[in-house]
Amino acid sequence: MAEKDVRLTICGEEKVYPLGTTYLQIAKEYQKEDADDIILVLINNRLRELGKKADTDGELTFITTGDKTGRRTYRRSVILLMQKAIYNLWGTHNIDVRVKYSIGQGYYCELVEKTDAEEKAVIYLEDSVALIKEEMNRLVEADIPIVKESFKTEKAVKLFKEQAMYDKARLFRYRRSSRVNIYNLDGYKDYFYGYMAPSTGFLKHYDLHEEAEGFMLLFPDSDTKKVAEYEPRPKLFHTLKSSRDWGKMLDIDSIGALNDMIAAGNTQSMILTQEALFEERIGNLAQQIVETGGRKFIMIAGPSSSGKTTFSHRLSVQLQAKGLKPHPIPLDNYYKKRSECPKDEFGNYDLECLGAIDVELFNHDMQELLEGKRIELPTFNFKTGSREYKGRFMQLHEDDVLVIEGIHGLNPELSYSLPEESKFKIYISALTQLNIDEHNCLPTTDARLIRRIVRDARTRGTSAIETIGMWDSVRRGEEKYIFPFQEGADVMFNSALIYELAVLKIYAEPLLFAIDKGEPGYLEAKRLLKFLDYFLPMPADGVSPNSVLREFIGGSCFNV
Repeated sequence: MAEKDVRLTICGEEKVYPLGTTYLQIAKEYQKEDADDIILVLINNRLRELGKKADTDGELTFITTGDKTGRRTYRRSVILLMQKAIYNLWGTHNIDVRVKYSIGQGYYCELVEKTDAEEKAVIYLEDSVALIKEEMNRLVEADIPIVKESFKTEKAVKLFKEQAMYDKARLFRYRRSSRVNIYNLDGYKDYFYGYMAPSTGFLKHYDLHEEAEGFMLLFPDSDTKKVAEYEPRPKLFHTLKSSRDWGKMLDIDSIGALNDMIAAGNTQSMILTQEALFEERIGNLAQQIVETGGRKFIMIAGPSSSGKTTFSHRLSVQLQAKGLKPHPIPLDNYYKKRSECPKDEFGNYDLECLGAIDVELFNHDMQELLEGKRIELPTFNFKTGSREYKGRFMQLHEDDVLVIEGIHGLNPELSYSLPEESKFKIYISALTQLNIDEHNCLPTTDARLIRRIVRDARTRGTSAIETIGMWDSVRRGEEKYIFPFQEGADVMFNSALIYELAVLKIYAEPLLFAIDKGEPGYLEAKRLLKFLDYFLPMPADGVSPNSVLREFIGGSCFNV
């Protein structure tokens, strides 16, 4: 081995390369052994882009587009590709793109005309989707390098302002680091929140689909070489748009704008305004249920850490104020005996599948109640793993309604025997109103993960590494058992609070810093810490005791 060689252990085999060999060169050597495209490497538990040169000995692992981290890198790179295509087509006419929110396996985008620092008008250009896709394809075929450059933060902010990226300039006012990495694609420069592909030739799989006033930028799902089929989700789209419009009305539609509010000391008015809107929406929902009439079963479902429990309590209060008598029924009480639960592919009890619920017993009990009979309801003992009966009897009268909360609440197979006209179905999720900046939407799954890390540490003594470790399994359950039924809801309710991540930051950061380098959740913890670093911290003093946020940070007036 020469003095200027590096020794790498790859797939259990020790290999020697000349110092300065790029990771891209090494990846090409091994690509044929992987069905998915290699897009990053992990060297001594540190992520590195393929364009970087190997300069240290260690263990090398390939990150592909089939991995969670690789998938994020691929999507991030395609966004830059799209920006460059739009710049090539209409940049001289001050036309830009705004990436607004994530829907399914894609991002909803709109073309905007850059006018001034305060406003961007949505525009429609004839044949724009076809033209953008054609230009993106041309750039991919050209295989243009994506080059990382180090800028002083002040110079980067100046660049953002020159390119009318005002949200990004606003955000970087609060950045502590003196330097930032800017990506350059054939003269078009921007900052991104993570690593990038080495060149446009890696970005072959995407599609564009016209939608509303803009278009969907679509990506592959589990099959990384095939774009996922587009499934319109009009209710989700409307809920996201309404939330963003409200944030824009208050001029808090980006992290930078939120930081401005915090820095100006306007947090209390922001909290009061947000909670007033939250309560108004729940009140309107309760009124809708009353006016609909005949709905005995209020079915509430949503993904993990959506605030379902607090929401069900607050909805019950509003229903009671309007003359109804709500009774909470957690679907968890209808779990089968633990030993009778199905197991997943890893041999663990699958408590998130519908088969873990005693569907027959649930339908029997609900049918009996609907017929006016008096029955005894079960309670599930999670310590013993079995149902118990403790004398909780119930009989439905004219003004009584059941508020049923659980992940399968919207699945028609759960309540197959109940008449549709007796059910009112609500889908709840935390769909953040904020964007990071013009070209980067804030992942709602990250916001829910941070909620769960904070809550589980407080209520269950679960470490951040344990919560992160189970998150992929939780997400798989959501994709299978919750999201397919969301469009069947009568109402979608957004439980996200515009300021919550600034508050959660204070609780989450110590938990994430506790994960040491080399532990399984370290890379995810590092990513979340970098994400939280963009928020100014905000104390929880002014958060009301009935706020959905209290379900996670503590101090709720409800039993959550």
